[in-house]
Amino acid sequence: MKIPKSMKRYCPNCKKHTEHKVAQTKRGQPRPLSHGSKYRARLRGQARGMGNLGRYSKPAITKFKRTGKKATKKTDLRYQCSVCKKQTTQKRGIRAKRVEFK
Repeated sequence: MKIPKSMKRYCPNCKKHTEHKVAQTKRGQPRPLSHGSKYRARLRGQARGMGNLGRYSKPAITKFKRTGKKATKKTDLRYQCSVCKKQTTQKRGIRAKRVEFK
C-alpha cells in the first residue's frame, strides 16, 4: 500500500486544513508490570497452566495451533501538523502487508 509522505488534512487543533506529515508507528515494548500482564499474574500465583482460572487456564502459547491467524496487520498511521506540530491518529486502520511512503 503506497501512501504519500505528506498530505493536506483537517487539524482539530488549528481548526483548518493544513499540511500533515505521515508516519507509521512501531509496536511498543510490552510493560512487564502493566495491569493485565502475565508476570503480575504469576506473582499472584495465577497463569500457571491448566485449571479453572479463566483466561489463565489455557495451555502454553507454544502449544497453540496458529489457526485463523491473519497474515496482515492493520496500519497505524500518525499525522503531524506542520503548523502546530500536534499529532493525530488514524481513525480506522486498513489491512496491508506492506506500507510504503512515496
